[in-house]
Amino acid sequence: MPVENISWNDVQKFISKLNQLSGKQFMLLSEAQWEYAAKSGGRNEMFAGGNRADRFAWFSVNSENRTHRVGMKAPNGFGLFDMSGNVWEWCSDIYSNNAYSKHIRNNPHVNWGRGNNRVIRGGCWVNLSWCVRAAGRDWFPPDLSLSCIGFRICLPGQKFQHPVHPILSG
Repeated sequence: MPVENISWNDVQKFISKLNQLSGKQFMLLSEAQWEYAAKSGGRNEMFAGGNRADRFAWFSVNSENRTHRVGMKAPNGFGLFDMSGNVWEWCSDIYSNNAYSKHIRNNPHVNWGRGNNRVIRGGCWVNLSWCVRAAGRDWFPPDLSLSCIGFRICLPGQKFQHPVHPILSG
């Protein structure tokens, strides 16, 4: 099952503890990393894996008003499951309405702007299909936890054989 009911602040504590125990440097994906992974390396896909929400995502029409075990829907081109639907996923970026117009080209990451609201991506089980698009984005305050918010972490610099399975996902 995906981790849910977790705030961005709590994810940071989890990652810090995981890094301390493992000696590695896990992290939340930036918004740009998240979208690249969701779109299977930049493919023109409406949802993470293709253009049919029901094949790749848990959302309001098929979720039975709850989260589902990870991996029950088809994976995207990278072998990643549930990047569209099931639970929103925290990203490391501070939310900015105009982030895309101000991003640097290589390794874009928003750590500037007003406020401290954090980006969430992927949509969740309660959303309509247009909210679970790979391009969909929203924000929540970093201290908020809801049953529709989870997270996905990565270990930078690691090479995985296809299919790539997330070490931890929520």
